[in-house]
Amino acid sequence: MTKHPTSPATPVRQLRLVVEAEDYEAALAFYRDVLGLPEQAAFSGGDGARVTILDAGRATLEIANPAQKVMIDEVEVGRQVAPKIRVAFEVDDAKGTTERLVSAGATEVAPPTVTPWESLNSRLDAPADLHITVFQELRPQEEREALDGFGTEG
Repeated sequence: MTKHPTSPATPVRQLRLVVEAEDYEAALAFYRDVLGLPEQAAFSGGDGARVTILDAGRATLEIANPAQKVMIDEVEVGRQVAPKIRVAFEVDDAKGTTERLVSAGATEVAPPTVTPWESLNSRLDAPADLHITVFQELRPQEEREALDGFGTEG
């Protein structure tokens, strides 16, 4: 990771993506029980208000320009399908995870596909109206950094 030379230590301690789910129980079961995100905390309030915070490991925010979004959709799916926000989960077994998620109600948009950046990526429409990528890195970071188009800015 490249830091800007004059940047202080990162002031942000956590990225938390908050998703409203019409079918809260189904979404919770899918992401916690099937995908396997451990429950970190849960809260409830008046009028049936409920929230569960799931631990998704390390978080990153991927900023892509429109041309990159188009390219990623073409590589992973073969056509434009992603909305402006897509959630990606790194897993150890993209094929097996994709099969489990589809069995639990996700819709496969594209099967696991090897990308030019050496990951195995699948696309799914998942509960809570999320368009997700499940990806498995096929090479270590050091090897991927040597690939064309892979690098850091700054």
